[in-house]
Amino acid sequence: MKLAVVMDPIERIKPEKDGTLDLLLSAQSFGYEVTRFHSEELKIIDGRPLGIGRSITVNDDVKNWFAYGTENEFCLSDFDVILMRKDPPFDMEYIYATYILDLAKMGGAKVINDPSAIRNLNEKVSITMFPSVTPPTLVTSNQSDLESFLNQQEKIVVKPLDGMGGRSIFIVEKGEPNTNTIFEEMTRDNSKTIMAQKYIPEIKDGDKRIHLVFGNHVDMALARVPSEKDHRGNLVMGAVGEVRKLTQRDIEICKTIGGTLLKGGVYFAGIDVIGDYLSEINITSPTGMREISKNSDVNVSDRFFEALQKSN
Repeated sequence: MKLAVVMDPIERIKPEKDGTLDLLLSAQSFGYEVTRFHSEELKIIDGRPLGIGRSITVNDDVKNWFAYGTENEFCLSDFDVILMRKDPPFDMEYIYATYILDLAKMGGAKVINDPSAIRNLNEKVSITMFPSVTPPTLVTSNQSDLESFLNQQEKIVVKPLDGMGGRSIFIVEKGEPNTNTIFEEMTRDNSKTIMAQKYIPEIKDGDKRIHLVFGNHVDMALARVPSEKDHRGNLVMGAVGEVRKLTQRDIEICKTIGGTLLKGGVYFAGIDVIGDYLSEINITSPTGMREISKNSDVNVSDRFFEALQKSN
């Protein structure tokens, strides 16, 4: 079995935390031969999706986590599975890569996640399909809308629709003197669409990352508890990870959204849950698997490949 992965340079990852490395370790254990591609190495010639790739072997070793083999040009349709694991920003180059992966899918490769799902389901906006399990949420570029929403909710979180890792996320309280400045900068004077959500105080107890594998939840979550110096529940921003069992509410949220995501071509997702609410659906390159496998008897990536084999 042959597996291709489109990812950022593996030389630059943090092997102790990187979710793509975790998936590749599991892929090897399930018998896949792995080939690494960068998105800028993909191309189309006469309707054939091609790319310059390098065979790769990975190791569970923070000092020696990969070894390259030979480099060749490949037709992407010849792979059994293609993992699209390039990190955002989700820009037009990302979109162009999904067009090439569309051709690979047409040629018989299983692309995860489906290229159309990656294009259609923005990781922030997609939660609006499930209002019964989300906090009060506004998507707009209009500063007056944001001001009205803030007056209603009194304390909100505003964030861009194309970011990751907690970047450019602000907490705004009613009456804060910098409110207009934040709204102006975030919306670029009413020209850029952003998201605002009611502030959920349970963020102090952790922003839970829960994985959905072919529509079904994995039993353990990674709670990212913000530090005293930062309000964001992101490990790269200093939050501390704690592995916890899912609550009944967590399971309810997963059941509410799992079937819809699977039907839309999302085979692997990392959803974020704060308190009783769904806050994001990550489908480009969700992480958190390394921490869960190291601190529990649940291996999320193995669960994924088990489900993948059953789906074929």
